[in-house]
Amino acid sequence: MIDSGAVKAYFTGLQEHIVATLEAFDGQPFRRDQWGKGGRATAMLIEDGDFFERGGVNFSHVTGDAMPATATAHRPELAGRRWEAMGVSLVLHPRNPYCPTTHLNVRCFIASKDGEAPVWWFGGGTDLTPYYGFAEDVVHFHRSCRDMLAPFGADLHARYKRWCDEYFFLKHRNEPRGIGGIFFDDLNEGGFKRCFALTQGVGNGFLNAYLPICDKRRDTPYGERERDFQAYRRGRYVEFNLVWDRGTLFGLQSGGRTEAILMSMPPVVKWRYDWHPVPGSREEKLYTDFLPPRDWL
Repeated sequence: MIDSGAVKAYFTGLQEHIVATLEAFDGQPFRRDQWGKGGRATAMLIEDGDFFERGGVNFSHVTGDAMPATATAHRPELAGRRWEAMGVSLVLHPRNPYCPTTHLNVRCFIASKDGEAPVWWFGGGTDLTPYYGFAEDVVHFHRSCRDMLAPFGADLHARYKRWCDEYFFLKHRNEPRGIGGIFFDDLNEGGFKRCFALTQGVGNGFLNAYLPICDKRRDTPYGERERDFQAYRRGRYVEFNLVWDRGTLFGLQSGGRTEAILMSMPPVVKWRYDWHPVPGSREEKLYTDFLPPRDWL
């Protein structure tokens, strides 16, 4: 049985819980910005916090009479169906370059047509984008991702990690966005209850995967060199979100609120022509030792 009400209640509760925890971690409040009838969308945003330079945790519940092109491109049988989509999406950009950027998304789609059974699926995932790599941090993140999925099948982590490595990849740069995590889409195997529970496992496990890393690195001293490299690498984040990310394109094509959709953009970014890190530097080690996909566990 499809229970969209229970899914919405979980997503809005998850948003509130994550934001409350992040506010306690940062020390500054998030701004709340709601629009649409019945609270269909709420952006919770922090800028110039004590720890987060920028961060957003969004909930949205949108509907339409025809699926956007980004959704029907790989599911053409859904063209012309009524649809609703809801989910929580967050991106966090710490100020300290030794603390990684992160992303989480959990979502549900339901497409309906008179006289036919609804088509539904869940999707989501989380990934990590460090600027300076620490092996123990990367192992902790991947171990946490494995633990989120363990109750639902021993093979899922390997599958969803590989999917994440393939999805968060800048094809025009031939370069991963970060060190990966997990990613899944079109999930309807095993029934609605199982798929909803798996999605909840990812949402509920996110804070434990991410915040211990930030807590360990938040007081690491840094200077202009580290900030400069952080701004340069943030450019890759912008390029992926604007060129390749299906969620960004779906939001824009479905008439979503642009300010909320683009809250994932970092506040300070730099691009350089044909720049390369100094051989043997910590900046180069990000490229040689951390970005290439591998089995960290």
